[in-house]
Amino acid sequence: MGVYLSTPKTEKLSEDGENDKLKFGLSSMQGWRATMEDAHSALLDLDNDTAFFGVFDGHGGKVVAKFCAKYLHREVLNTEAYAAGDLGAAVHRAYFRMDEMMRGQRGWRELQALGDKINQFTGIIEGLIWSPKGGDSNDRHDDWAFEEGPHSDFTGPNCGSTACVALIRNRQLVVANAGDSRCVISRNGQAYSLSRDHKPELEAERERIQSAGGYIQMGRVNGTLNLSRAIGDMEFKQNKFLSPDKQILTANPDINIVELCDDDDFLVLACDGIWDCMSNQQLVDFIREHINTEESLSAVCERVLDRCLAPSTMGGEGCDNMTMILVQFKKPITQTKDASGAEQSAGDTDASGAEQSAGDTERPETHVAEENSS
Repeated sequence: MGVYLSTPKTEKLSEDGENDKLKFGLSSMQGWRATMEDAHSALLDLDNDTAFFGVFDGHGGKVVAKFCAKYLHREVLNTEAYAAGDLGAAVHRAYFRMDEMMRGQRGWRELQALGDKINQFTGIIEGLIWSPKGGDSNDRHDDWAFEEGPHSDFTGPNCGSTACVALIRNRQLVVANAGDSRCVISRNGQAYSLSRDHKPELEAERERIQSAGGYIQMGRVNGTLNLSRAIGDMEFKQNKFLSPDKQILTANPDINIVELCDDDDFLVLACDGIWDCMSNQQLVDFIREHINTEESLSAVCERVLDRCLAPSTMGGEGCDNMTMILVQFKKPITQTKDASGAEQSAGDTDASGAEQSAGDTERPETHVAEENSS
């Protein structure tokens, strides 16, 4: 982390896709960083009715981000909650499942195949930006059986990744987030944040960190990590007397459930390489300026990446890896109303329930985040 190239790598991995309900474009760029540690998922057909999008921003190595891009959506599908139609509970369980799967011989082998020299893995495909394709990643069930081997006691990787994902089924939007990647929706041109950045200085995060025996120094967990929630980073999750949601660092995601309506324009998921350079509203305004003039949504994303790229590494901002997914809703989406007939808004905190507590590992209460203009 913090190691820069002499000139940025501006080549971009871009993709577009659409079905009868949604249209998406995405783009990723390594930029000034010495390695590319972002990964992403874009699946219009998680099942016949559901789309899945996710951005994963790695730190200390790239394998956890790649692992999440490869397996998180599969584990969502494998949960009993998904079969019962509860998308929020399904994705909540899948986040914790990532940490469980990366332990032991099987986890070590899978991480080795994804490649990361920092953790002494072989790195045969190092540098690849991982992006699963819908056609080859959804139809295989794997119960992840335990494997015997020399790394059966492997406790998991010491690198980690943020995870911000969105599932869209008909008019329902489910957003899950752990870390400081972010999901923002444009409703009538107004930006609403559907995720919360998990930073150590937040009161609930600080209390959990200190209760688990950790500390915060210079805004970083144990003086090293500027995030309070992430998948991986197993060195911060070794207290055998605490549940996964109570550890110094936790994969426990905030869950947000929103009813979409005709006023919804588009959805953005992006890593902090974007948000460090543009506020929520600035990004929404920029997209609205270009979305009808560019030939594709991925071209709009590429414009954003170029806009955010710093001219030099002197300032720090604009020097990170950058990944962005832009999802446009095809009209019309039927307006939903509550029991009194009032229209629901993506900015109303009581539109779908009470806010989830930071340590809740039961079925998550749904909530809608307050507008975040920063």
